[in-house]
Amino acid sequence: MHPKKDQTLILVKPDGLQRGLVGEVIKRFESRGLKLVGIKMMKASVAHTKIHYLPTKEQLEGMGSKTLETLKSSGMDPKKSMGTDSPLEIGKMINAWNFEFLSSGPLVAMVFEGPHAAAMGRKIVGNTLPYKAEIGTLRGDFSVDSPILGNLNKRPVRNIVHASGDAVEAKREIKHWFSSKELFEYVRVDEEIMFD
Repeated sequence: MHPKKDQTLILVKPDGLQRGLVGEVIKRFESRGLKLVGIKMMKASVAHTKIHYLPTKEQLEGMGSKTLETLKSSGMDPKKSMGTDSPLEIGKMINAWNFEFLSSGPLVAMVFEGPHAAAMGRKIVGNTLPYKAEIGTLRGDFSVDSPILGNLNKRPVRNIVHASGDAVEAKREIKHWFSSKELFEYVRVDEEIMFD
């Protein structure tokens, strides 16, 4: 496949939709030169979100470790706030909260296409922890949420959007959220100037 055809999945989560940020998300991706080739609004079931996340032990432990670091740096006792100090167990809790939140209301699913789409998408959205996200990214500009606030309220971090982690993850996620008939081919007027 030609590098111009790289694709990534972007989900505007229920919090982003409720805050009226769908247009801003599209604007940031299109301004960067990525082409919108699929879009739909839907309410995902918990079963659908479980297939979307498909966490590995490594990912769960990574989420748990991030949370432990944040709690410890804030002087909080993980066992008191989370009931455990096991990164894997904390990751499982967070993942369950993710399932619940992503299916809690309507969201907007989109596929963007262009060179290095997944890597570019991650730069546009910023760090998964909004309080660490750079100003100029979607999360850095529109959220200040953190694991501490999420853990205190037994919910995931509200970070507005999901962006595929890499090209392999993007392929799997796009197939999960879109049929081939829901993805479109067309030429943007600036493609020749930007990529040829």
